[in-house]
Amino acid sequence: MELIRGLHNLAPGHRGCVVSIGNFDGLHLGHQALIGRLLALSQQHGLPSTVMVFEPTPREFFAPQSAPPRIAGFRGKLRLLQRAGIDRVLLLRFDRRLANLPAADFVQRILVEGLGARAVVVGDDFRFGHQRGGDVALLRRIGAEAGFSVDGLGCVMIDEHRYSSTAVREALALPDLEQAGRLLGRRYRVFGRVRRGLQLGRELGMPTANLVLRHRPALAHGVYAVKAYWPERPQGAAGVASLGVRPTLGLTACLLETHVFGGPLSLYGVEMEIEPWHYLRPQQRFDTLDALAAQMQVDGEQAKSFFNIGL
Repeated sequence: MELIRGLHNLAPGHRGCVVSIGNFDGLHLGHQALIGRLLALSQQHGLPSTVMVFEPTPREFFAPQSAPPRIAGFRGKLRLLQRAGIDRVLLLRFDRRLANLPAADFVQRILVEGLGARAVVVGDDFRFGHQRGGDVALLRRIGAEAGFSVDGLGCVMIDEHRYSSTAVREALALPDLEQAGRLLGRRYRVFGRVRRGLQLGRELGMPTANLVLRHRPALAHGVYAVKAYWPERPQGAAGVASLGVRPTLGLTACLLETHVFGGPLSLYGVEMEIEPWHYLRPQQRFDTLDALAAQMQVDGEQAKSFFNIGL
């Protein structure tokens, strides 16, 4: 899959494609319906499939304090789109210039002149352009003149509830991992690269692989029985993980710390995917490191019991 960072990196060879536009946070089953239609049109037209996404998201740009947490960071979003079979991702920086671009100009400059779109697939509630002035009806009117078709897909439903990023976030916040999995069509995962931390887990007898989360995660802070995946262990390895801000140490950066049972002592720099399977307890503050170490051992034993690993 090719990642194109910004309109200035579009080349003549990128013209002529089918396009879908959106945030695609989490790539839930509603998003997957859009992707499925996009891939069908890609095959029908014999053209590459292109997904257009924005960083930051429009809501993060306009109201960063009230923007919803991320189901997946940008790294995870790319991984999921690649696995879905997308050929190209066009990443646009959402800034004041893009926010002020009138809807008709957005279509002309990006879809027509930049991408040479032959077909566009969006949700039927898709809005775009300055003050969200554009909608599917406007896309269709311009497309009829510019030579591209527009599919506006209705929402996908489950038990009379629509698949949506909001519904996934609500499930993860509980946390209801089973409901989140139903909405996503797979188990929820956190993606990231292992960074060097304080090495406190090593000192306390449980070395951890640390993923620093740039964006506020949708998953509730706490301790989980997890499976960890990395290139050398594509089948996964069981472990225990803590998500949060480490209140015992008085820190504020959100971190996902994972201890892999029987895993290597060092995974620095490795791309990992952490899959929570069972919620063990909320994050809490301990008065001493000894108390924290004792609870970590209990957490590990509970995770091993969940996975039926001999203690």
